[in-house]
Amino acid sequence: MRERLLAEAREVLAEEGWEDFELLSTDRALQGAPAIADAAVLTHLVPPGPVPEASAAILEDVSSKRLVAFGGGRVIDSAKAIAAVRGGEVAALPTTLSGAEMTGIHRLPAGHEGASGVRPSLVLADPEAMTSLPEPELRATAMNALAHAADSLYTPIADELSRRSALSGAELIARALDAEPAERDRSELALGALLSGHAIDSAGLAMHHVLSQTVVRTCDTPHAETNAAILPVVMEEMGARAPEQIEALARALSAEPDAIRPRIEELAGGRRRLGELGAERECVDRVLEAAMARPELEHMTPGHVRREDLARVIEEAW
Repeated sequence: MRERLLAEAREVLAEEGWEDFELLSTDRALQGAPAIADAAVLTHLVPPGPVPEASAAILEDVSSKRLVAFGGGRVIDSAKAIAAVRGGEVAALPTTLSGAEMTGIHRLPAGHEGASGVRPSLVLADPEAMTSLPEPELRATAMNALAHAADSLYTPIADELSRRSALSGAELIARALDAEPAERDRSELALGALLSGHAIDSAGLAMHHVLSQTVVRTCDTPHAETNAAILPVVMEEMGARAPEQIEALARALSAEPDAIRPRIEELAGGRRRLGELGAERECVDRVLEAAMARPELEHMTPGHVRREDLARVIEEAW
């Protein structure tokens, strides 16, 4: 990770042996770095929508086994999805704090099967590019990153290294967001997201991600903002289920354990509500049914999780 890396991306890619590649990106990302498209054999614009549909829409147009993903989590996950069914490798140039560049966690293109678990083999992390969103959107994507750190603390496969990465990432994210935007250390914020992504890649996901992912897929709400709405409530819920880990997270965020919910809402830029993100009440039952069927809920979340527990979290986040 280094500053102004995006401006040198073409040269750095070539130095790393990435001279013949196809590029996956968006119009927004390319406006800031058109030279990357010039270096690509072909450029594919990833359409809006869930990763299975977005990646399936361009799958047949992609022929290279070397894919460079320049964009946010949807773009990077789409590249990983295509590489999973076609074979090949991915280099990532992230433009948000999604953490997708650090994980082998992704879905597959709709209608296709393959071995998921493709992790980018090269990551070019430019702090300015990763923190370039307007302040409300930036804080939302930062809550997505913080959720990676939080959810990975208490899974049964978490270890000392993953917990250390998670807590270090959480501390950096909080410290950066506490600063005024003009004085913010963007490198701290970006590094916090990278460490948090590394943590969840090692420790796996639990209740928060089960709920957030299911709400996004079922209610068609925006990904980062959904994380920002649900995270404070889940962390309050986890205080009784994993008190030691939540106490450690609260310390990393410079908060008392019983104040972790308002502290996360503060970092998010205020309370976010699912009902304000376009979610309809009629989708809640489908969310609960789908979430209860996710194996991560039972196997990765401390304590027995009941449907009414999830319903309470959704109601509190509404």
